[in-house]
Amino acid sequence: MADLVVRDMTRSEFDEWLDAALRSFAEEQVAAGNWAADEAAQLAARAHRQLLPHGFETEGMLFLTAALPDGTPVGVLWLGLAHPRGNPGCAFIYDIEVAAAHRGAGHGRALLAAAEEAVRTRGAKALELNVFGDNTRAIRLYETAGYRVVTQQMRKPLD
Repeated sequence: MADLVVRDMTRSEFDEWLDAALRSFAEEQVAAGNWAADEAAQLAARAHRQLLPHGFETEGMLFLTAALPDGTPVGVLWLGLAHPRGNPGCAFIYDIEVAAAHRGAGHGRALLAAAEEAVRTRGAKALELNVFGDNTRAIRLYETAGYRVVTQQMRKPLD
């Protein structure tokens, strides 16, 4: 695995990332059966506005980008220094994404390590994230990186 350069996002990178993140979040919620497709974009935008009332300048949020040493973009991180449900000392990964062309090369693990270091140096004692139940690749990554299930939701469709 090549070394990654992880740094703060620029505002223009944030704007580009946010557009893609909104689309991806809406698609994930529809695929999970949480939202109807015709309202997913609006719900995703509302959810992000609540979490990021000041966008790029929202206090307590970190936006990081990762690239190969030659500058090739590899992935992004969105971290909250405060847990969304108030768990003291626990930071939260809202988004971690490795570009499709760079998956399977250890970059996800490197991004997790960068996330852990970023929040640890800011006082966090734990780091949490949510993962969709059918994302087995991500679940395996998180488990092998030391994450464990602390809550779990289950659903049965009643068609």
